[in-house]
Amino acid sequence: MQVLFLIRSLNFGGSERQLVMMAAGLKASGVPVRVATFYEGGPLRDELTRHGVECRSLKKRTRWDVVGFLWRWIQMARDCRPSVLYAFLGSANLMAIMAKPWLGHAKIVWSVRASNMDLGQYGWLDRILFQLECSLARFADRIIVNSTAGRDYVAARGFPKDKMVVIPNGIDTERFRPNPSSRERMRKEWGIGGHEFLIGVVGRLDPMKDQETFVRAAGVMGRQRQDVRFVCVGNGSDERRQALERLAEGLGLGKRILWKEAISDVATVYCALDLLTLSSAFGEGFPNVVAEAMACGVPCVVTDVGDSRMIVGETGIIVPARDPAALSKAWSMVLEWNAEKRALMSRQTRERIVRHFNVDRMVEATLKELEQVAGKSLAVVGR
Repeated sequence: MQVLFLIRSLNFGGSERQLVMMAAGLKASGVPVRVATFYEGGPLRDELTRHGVECRSLKKRTRWDVVGFLWRWIQMARDCRPSVLYAFLGSANLMAIMAKPWLGHAKIVWSVRASNMDLGQYGWLDRILFQLECSLARFADRIIVNSTAGRDYVAARGFPKDKMVVIPNGIDTERFRPNPSSRERMRKEWGIGGHEFLIGVVGRLDPMKDQETFVRAAGVMGRQRQDVRFVCVGNGSDERRQALERLAEGLGLGKRILWKEAISDVATVYCALDLLTLSSAFGEGFPNVVAEAMACGVPCVVTDVGDSRMIVGETGIIVPARDPAALSKAWSMVLEWNAEKRALMSRQTRERIVRHFNVDRMVEATLKELEQVAGKSLAVVGR
């Protein structure tokens, strides 16, 4: 075994999708790859299987299933004996360091996929785990960060700068591309009229994503124009969803805003939109939803968090976080584009992603770093 990935789960999520593409890309390059997950199942597991990547679960039952989980992890690490153990996200980073005594000469690679996290929004355990990461980061052999914002954030908190390298996320531009038939089908399913503009936010219902600002901006826009609809796509707790729905109702949005669960074919969601918004208040590294929507030719208005500004470049509009008025004003600017300007910006948004953020570039850069840290070629000749 050459590369073993470790991640909490294979549920829908930006980091999880990146792992799937990375593992599949390395596999296609001749690198023996295996993925280990804390929890069983997950909708993205089948996608890995289709690419011929073996997945193993540590069968963690609950958050507090600790002793048995740790024992199973140590046994798996010893059995796999990877050349490189590549951990995705904080808890997996810590588990990788814990297994180091049983991994022989294997190299430990960490990932950092967030930036200025507001840990006050989360529980005490999350704060403790991040402090542990900061303390133990020096034991990783390499730390791959998906954004310059993330690198600067963790470097200021004790992560070793000389071990970090920035590799931006890659976007599957064949999967994420303009599709008029998908657009028509999804808009019809959602009841969006041909004359209506549709503005959407896509992401889990989480304080980091700040859907409250999206809803408040929708309230402002809703009072100015009657030809605009809104959609919030993502999973989360019933409590958070109900709070957002109450906020929307209080702003008089009613049926003008739709609430939709996450789906596997998220490209269809992007194609249905006239404009995608990233309303996040903190924590973003490389927000996949922005780049994926751009690959579908959808213009974006984004808050100035993480590397969002770098991703959209001149093709989108950047606004301050937590500012509904600024967000609504930016939407108005985009909606005022004529058909010619809209077509031009659609082409340019896609071209930017194809040129700078394709999957092949990400896989090639990652393989180079993994081979450098391992001190050998990881591809198996003749595969």
